[in-house]
Order: sequence, then structure tokens, then C-alpha cells
Amino acid sequence: MVQKAVLLDEQAIRRALTRIAHEIIERNKGIEECVLIGIKTRGIHLAKRLAERIEQIEGKPIPVGDLDITLYRDDLTTKTENQEPLVKGSDIPVDITNKKVILIDDVLYTGRTVRAALDALIDIGRPAHIQLAVLVDRGHRELPIRADFVGKNIPTSNLEKIMVELTEIDGKDLVTIHDKE
Repeated sequence: MVQKAVLLDEQAIRRALTRIAHEIIERNKGIEECVLIGIKTRGIHLAKRLAERIEQIEGKPIPVGDLDITLYRDDLTTKTENQEPLVKGSDIPVDITNKKVILIDDVLYTGRTVRAALDALIDIGRPAHIQLAVLVDRGHRELPIRADFVGKNIPTSNLEKIMVELTEIDGKDLVTIHDKE
């Protein structure tokens, strides 16, 4: 893949997450009964960063969990033809029943990952509300799903790929766009 441009650098990612944290607090009139749940893998790290910012703003912690959607994917048979899927497991520290769950992911594209996350959540409990926060919304939805909180809208072509790198995994914070070769 050939990198075309840097879309968000470390500072822009930090600003986007701070804005999303404020929007979450405002929309929910505080953080009572709220739980942040990151979709594995990068969504978990974004959720933890949002929790830190929310705690700085509100002065109290917000529960954070992580969700493994591997077994809920609709492309499981095509992605894992010759091997068993690697299930990492979910870790949600509180009962989500009647809570306001904010799902966190890095990139919103077709909506299929979010659909799988919704199925996984419903198997765990029955939240009062489910909201979606993403760092990047690149368009091209195949399902009727939209984000409630967006760091940056980036219209793309299907021939392009958005790559999110986070310090916790990749050693740096960067969002880039690439041409698929």
C-alpha cells in the first residue's frame, strides 16, 4: 500500500478524543450509569484514553470494558477458512443491564463490525442505550449504522484504506490514508 497522506497526527488525535469526551458527557448529562466499551483491538485503547479524559473533566472514574466480536462476525467463514478463529474474550467489569453503553472503535466503514458488537453486547446484557464513538468515519456504510460521536469524517474511495496507529500497539499515534495496490 502506498501512503497518500497523514490525516491525524498525535496532537489531532488527542484533540479529537478530548472533544468526544466532552460530547459524551454533554449528551448523557454527566456520566451516571455510563460504561465505555472498546471493540478489540484499537477501540480498547481509545476507550481507556476517553475514560482518562472523562475522569479529568468529571472528577470521577467511568467503567471501561473491552469486547471481542470474533464469533459475531458475518465474514467468519471467509476470513478463517483454514484455521480456527482466535477468540480473545471480552472483559466488561460491570453489569451493562440498564446502563448507557458507549461503544468505541477506531474506524467506522461498512458498519459490519458495529453490528457484530451490538449482537455481542445484547448477549451480555440489555443496556438502556447504546451509543457509538469512532475516531474516524470514512463512509461507505452497508448497514444502517451511524456514529453518535466522531473524531473526524474522512470521505474515502473503496480503493483507499485508513490506517490507525496507536502508541499502545504501534509505538506512535497516527491516522493515514493509503491507496490499495
